[in-house]
Amino acid sequence: MNRNNYRHFIMSMIVFMTVVNYIDRGAISYAQKDIITTFGLNAKSWGEVLGYFGYGYMFGSLFGGALSDKKGPRFVWLLAGTAWSVFEIGTAFAGNIGLVVLGGSALAGFGMFRVLFGLSEGPLFSTMNKTMANWAAPHEKGFATSLGLLGVPVGAAITAPVAVGLLSVFNWKITFILLGCLGLIWVTIWSKIFTNLPENHPNVTKDELAIIRSKATLLSNETGFDRDSQVKWYHFFNNPTLVFNAIGYFAFQYVNFLILTWTPKYLQDVFHYNLASLWYLGMIPWLGAIPTVVLGGKISDALRKKTGSLRIARSGLAVVSLMITALCFLLIPTVHSVYAVLGLMALGNAFNFLPNSVYWTVILDTEPNRAGVFGGVTHFFTNIATVLAPTLTGALVASYGYPSMFKAAMVAALVGMVAMIFVKPGKKASSSRTLGTAA
Repeated sequence: MNRNNYRHFIMSMIVFMTVVNYIDRGAISYAQKDIITTFGLNAKSWGEVLGYFGYGYMFGSLFGGALSDKKGPRFVWLLAGTAWSVFEIGTAFAGNIGLVVLGGSALAGFGMFRVLFGLSEGPLFSTMNKTMANWAAPHEKGFATSLGLLGVPVGAAITAPVAVGLLSVFNWKITFILLGCLGLIWVTIWSKIFTNLPENHPNVTKDELAIIRSKATLLSNETGFDRDSQVKWYHFFNNPTLVFNAIGYFAFQYVNFLILTWTPKYLQDVFHYNLASLWYLGMIPWLGAIPTVVLGGKISDALRKKTGSLRIARSGLAVVSLMITALCFLLIPTVHSVYAVLGLMALGNAFNFLPNSVYWTVILDTEPNRAGVFGGVTHFFTNIATVLAPTLTGALVASYGYPSMFKAAMVAALVGMVAMIFVKPGKKASSSRTLGTAA
């Protein structure tokens, strides 16, 4: 390892943890047939099971972001990783616990464990953003954030072969137990290799620390790292850029969770594929997103350097990408081949992920010293989509059929596109700055 690149090793370990995180949350979609059959669920109640995750996820992201600012990201990484691994294991017993303890309702059992699981997974991205604020150099914020987010499409893509492989060898309960144990292993390793600040890590050289803390490449409207910042969490609402950025991120998350939670059942119901076929078909919608999530960060940083405009580099990239995403989902109901559907889904998802890092980088550009708490507030509102996408899809499919879920995704992408037009990264609300300085 290059002695001046330990921060890149930290980023790569975050990628791995994000992969584990997404496999854990996505595995239930591949176990759906056995769970539905065992506990007598239907499309509507299954949508509710998937949606319960989002209720906990919203609040986990909010509290996780604030906690990572107050206690440091290391504390939150270890607490959240341990908790979601334990609740992943507990999901194996959720239905039976509901039947025995919660009034004979398996749905209530899954609801309880999915809420707790979501609560535990919620801090991931706001804590990651705080980590990037502490560890990434100013000129590489877009790339560093996109590298951390690479684990999302990679994890979503390999969820299919991993989950199908485990389900083919073991039953669904053992699958959840094994996945939870994998998370506990990562937590143990992370506790040995990570510190809150690069200043405190013996493997970070003085030269690398100088790169991380350099202000030479800051643009005129960017803020450098300041560990003593006193900006309060509620100042988020004084800044239209942060509010509209959260709406744009909501659009991304809606499309993301729609594909993650409903693709397996859609393929089984509409094209009559069995579980064995889903190991490769379930990967297709994510293949394009794997390169674009990193490419988006590189493009954004390159535009920042070339134009000197954060608005072009961040929000401009998001507007164009969301417009193409909306177009792809608009076209899906017009085709009838499974490969045409999956191709359009993959293309739309690739453009959906292209500006994924933008939503987090806008926070780093605008309020890097409160990246945890503002990232948490952003993620809280964004994660309304983790409830809405699977739950609304269940209701739409039951009433209007599967084409309606793609039209809803198109509408979400268009809403996000319009919101990102009003995002001005680096632009501070004067009231926020004044109050923050006085606090």
